[in-house]
Amino acid sequence: MKFSIGGSLKLAFRPWVEGLENIPAEGPAILASNHLSFSDSFFLPAVLDRKVTFIAKAEYFTSPGIKGKLTAAFFKGVGQLPVDRSGARGAGEAAIKSGIEVIERGELFGIYPEGTRSPDGRLYRGKPGGLARVALATGAPVIPVAMIDTEKIQPPGKVIPKLMRPGIRIGKPLDFSRYHGMEHDRFILRSVTDEVMYEIMKLSGQEYVDVYATAAKRQIADAEKAAKEAEKAAKAVKEAAAAQDAQDAKDSKDAKDAKDSKDAGTTDTGTTERDGAH
Repeated sequence: MKFSIGGSLKLAFRPWVEGLENIPAEGPAILASNHLSFSDSFFLPAVLDRKVTFIAKAEYFTSPGIKGKLTAAFFKGVGQLPVDRSGARGAGEAAIKSGIEVIERGELFGIYPEGTRSPDGRLYRGKPGGLARVALATGAPVIPVAMIDTEKIQPPGKVIPKLMRPGIRIGKPLDFSRYHGMEHDRFILRSVTDEVMYEIMKLSGQEYVDVYATAAKRQIADAEKAAKEAEKAAKAVKEAAAAQDAQDAKDSKDAKDAKDSKDAGTTDTGTTERDGAH
């Protein structure tokens, strides 16, 4: 990926990077990033000398058809780890296990604490699962990362990406060794996650929203559904009103025609009577 797609990405989009010196030359570390675009998992590894292993939803590895096979081959080729999100606890446990394995190999593990892409460019509440538990279980430093403007390159629904310069800001490593052995304390997990999200917010300059991105997506989807239903209802009312107006106009015309016909008949009768009188 670095020698093919990575090189092309850097040449075409010329991403700028700040804080590259904060990435260790060797040894394990957790890269915790905001998530604006599908391309985040390409731009970040492309600008680093070391390999970064992200977890990816299992659907990328199991989709049918030629496109699905090519996608699966690509993700396997770049060493991404499939995570089945269909279980009762979603990707949590699988992400933790995968992350620990990567860290134990002395590699860089990339994770998006928000759990999914931001639906509107804002920064959402981090999930206190994979990130914090991997950090506390392994003692690996957490490096906050902010992706800048990647959502503008290829917005949802756009096939052809826009050529512009995205940015990447890499913060200083965060040490959570003071919480070692407390990876099952939910208050500690929440505290660690919030501290990382605060650093990401400072790096990215994003507006922070204290709800989960998954909940925000549901709210947005519900609002869009309600808007479509309201639009459909308004259209139906408009069509009904137009039909009623047409019917009223027809009834009025019929009534007028009937009246004109009656008036004409009355006039003809009167004329005949007058003619008879003469």
